Amino acid sequence: MGASAIAQPRQFFTGSSIFITNGGNCRRRANQCVRMAAKEDGPSLAVVGVTGAVGQEFLRVITDRDFPYRSIKMLASKRSAGKRIGFEDGEYVIEELRTESLTASAFRMDEGVPLVIPEVNPDAMAHVRVGKGGLIANPNCSTIICLMAATPLHRHAKVIRMVVSTYQAASGAGAAAMEELELQTREVLERKPPTCNIFKTQYAFNLFSHNAPVGENGYNEEEMKLVKETKKIWNDSNVLVTATCIRVPVMRAHAESINLQFEKPLDEDTARDILKKAAGVSIIDDRASNRFPTPLDVSNKDDVAVGRIRQDLSQAGKHGLDIFVCGDQIRKGAALNAIQIAELLL
Repeated sequence: MGASAIAQPRQFFTGSSIFITNGGNCRRRANQCVRMAAKEDGPSLAVVGVTGAVGQEFLRVITDRDFPYRSIKMLASKRSAGKRIGFEDGEYVIEELRTESLTASAFRMDEGVPLVIPEVNPDAMAHVRVGKGGLIANPNCSTIICLMAATPLHRHAKVIRMVVSTYQAASGAGAAAMEELELQTREVLERKPPTCNIFKTQYAFNLFSHNAPVGENGYNEEEMKLVKETKKIWNDSNVLVTATCIRVPVMRAHAESINLQFEKPLDEDTARDILKKAAGVSIIDDRASNRFPTPLDVSNKDDVAVGRIRQDLSQAGKHGLDIFVCGDQIRKGAALNAIQIAELLL
């Protein structure tokens, strides 16, 4: 989930997605969008998958960031076509998405398509301009959350190996999975057989390997996305990445345990200072109170939270660190990142 892309002259995010046509002029200053009240000269938008969890979050982010638009269309599957949806001061009829080619994750690893996290690698999309053609891909949610925390440290000491274990919420599988988790929880508490329509196994009070297909190498597709996308975003084919992705019975927001090995020494105090200054990152790291990031801390929040910042005792010479990261998969892991890309274009 969270698969997104932007194409020009009709930019678009897909999965739950946003098309942008024509120009706008949201100006950028030091990682901050200058909000604009006038929208007559803004772009025309079309939100794809508007009835899903990420589609709904797109609408919230558009409002929260006062993203300028001249008009907006609501697009979804055939079964939702004709329904009405309220947004800001208007009511819109949902239209059926008929285009067959909007499978965004297919673009992520295309050589000529930048894969962008605005706080991490905005320069990768420097050649793309509104009306000039081009495509920008939105990374996988787990990759975004991971690299928001790992990249500032990578810039300082250069990561040569990264081990990631993810604890992924129901939100990553969409609104239907979130609803099923809630339903299963009630059913299990009432000692009824759990309804398993989305996943093949019980989700409530359980955890299991991510449901993405497993390849011949033993890694599932979600894990390989972390491996391949990290190399592309960091523009480093030599960095070693391995991942294990797990579904946990959390409603919203992913957690990740990240072990980093560096080329240069990096002590935990310096790492903490680096992360405190990093855009889009918050620190929750209180050892005395055993207070560290949780999914609830970041749900409906823009920032990725980082804690458990500690030296890896298995690596000599302060060349390793462990960190624990939580980020809202629907927001920064999908909708917010896509809107931030759009803001950079305008």
